[in-house]
Amino acid sequence: MTTEDKSIKLGHPSYVWRFGQDRRLDMIRRFVDLPGAHVLDIGCGIGAYVQKFSAFDARAFGVDVDTEKLADAHRDKNLDLLAVSVSETLPFPENFFDAVLLHEVIEHVDDDAQAIREAHRVCKRGGRVIVFAPNRLYPFETHGAYFGKRYVFGNIPLIGWLPDFLRNKFAPHVRAYTIRDIRALFAGLDGRTITHTQVYPGYDKIARRSAMLARVLRGVTYFLEHTPLQVFGLSHFVVWEKKQ
Repeated sequence: MTTEDKSIKLGHPSYVWRFGQDRRLDMIRRFVDLPGAHVLDIGCGIGAYVQKFSAFDARAFGVDVDTEKLADAHRDKNLDLLAVSVSETLPFPENFFDAVLLHEVIEHVDDDAQAIREAHRVCKRGGRVIVFAPNRLYPFETHGAYFGKRYVFGNIPLIGWLPDFLRNKFAPHVRAYTIRDIRALFAGLDGRTITHTQVYPGYDKIARRSAMLARVLRGVTYFLEHTPLQVFGLSHFVVWEKKQ
């Protein structure tokens, strides 16, 4: 698989920790007491969240299918608790982790429902599964799109709003989820949803060009997160608690 093919299939996460990641880390910390916790990041990539969890004295593990990114995480961040694994079959026992994170991962896996079931399986009783995943109602497809055989990187407007048969022609390489889709992933599992909302972007790329514009966009859209217009946010944010 070429580097470009890998970026299309597996996603191309940010390699620099910025405001948007800090904001999401703060959201996670509201629901997970990190010091002393066993935490797993599924699809950890270069280990950014594993490193941050460790900085808060968590015992943080990570898995990913991309051996090159795991090697980078080991070399650049000195992270050792990493393993090559698909999300659908995790190399951990049941009831092992206090929290399991799937950060913008389930849209890329072969079987998203099985990935959630595995996260639930390895989570302790009373532990929490945390998911960030693309929102179908966000006005842009952030993973790029195919126009015929030509793939275009970048934010493509309104693809998610198309009917399934059209949307899947433009973006067959990645999923996007409605609220109903997300709920279906957890259907039948032993536990409950603590929170399920939608969040807007960090606007970090915009901030590199105009800090003022980024502040304005953050102020406006983060206010919208407290209104019915939250449903148009970039990502779903879900915290699921396994029954004790």
